[in-house]
Amino acid sequence: MSRINILDDSTINKIAAGEVIEKPASIVKELVENSIDASSSYITIEIENGGKDLIKIVDNGRGIPHDDVNKAFMRHATSKIERVEDLNTLNSLGFRGEALASIAAVSKVKMITKTADELTATEMIINGGNIVSKNPTSGNTGTQLIVSSLFYNTPARRKFLKSNQAETMAITDLINKLAIGNPSIRFKYINNKKTIFETTGDGSAINAISVIQGRDIVDNLIEISYKSPFFSVSGYIANNNVYRSNRNFEYIYINGRYIKSSNLMNIINESYKAIIPINKYPVYFLNFE
Repeated sequence: MSRINILDDSTINKIAAGEVIEKPASIVKELVENSIDASSSYITIEIENGGKDLIKIVDNGRGIPHDDVNKAFMRHATSKIERVEDLNTLNSLGFRGEALASIAAVSKVKMITKTADELTATEMIINGGNIVSKNPTSGNTGTQLIVSSLFYNTPARRKFLKSNQAETMAITDLINKLAIGNPSIRFKYINNKKTIFETTGDGSAINAISVIQGRDIVDNLIEISYKSPFFSVSGYIANNNVYRSNRNFEYIYINGRYIKSSNLMNIINESYKAIIPINKYPVYFLNFE
């Protein structure tokens, strides 16, 4: 029989990366949610070749203190919770502290980060989970993360990525949902050096929807608002002039987090049955608090 072995940290992180990082969109989700949690008001997302060659996230959030930069890339290192009881009152999008460690284990990462009270920024370069350098540099308050050469050290996993177009579509769909769900944040999305959209960040959900989904949808939306002792719901539902052949325009958020709920979707779709054609799906953007 084989002996029981204790895996080294590098192997552990590569295995864990498979749980957190399925595709380029997974990286974008983790990093942008970190930017949102850092109270950013402006987030730029730039990708190249479906995120396989480049994912660059730049925010103007709180930044990471120089002394904490190393910790940020350790597994289960997080600023979101301190003890298990904190899970009961969690309001952040992420909290496990696995994203940066997992991303760094299977790619080449450069981070430049600075807090408001620091005179200089910190630049950290990590390749395949190994720290290459950490140096002071110039930079604005906030964090810039550049992820390149995804899965370069795990080629079997890179082989199973979809085409550049398919990976780009997954990222675009994700960014659309994040931008509409966070209208107070100005999002700029760049694909292969071309700006796809930039929202206003003025807090208006209808303006964000207009930039991303277009006037033809906005012109057919009805604003709703309802409060009960247990929850509130606000947002927009389409009239019977607008519908789709799939569920891609059914946006549901709970406390700002995009979710998929078959229960809620089925209830809403049932209500639309009498006013839109059969086998078509409604368009709506709803936020539950």
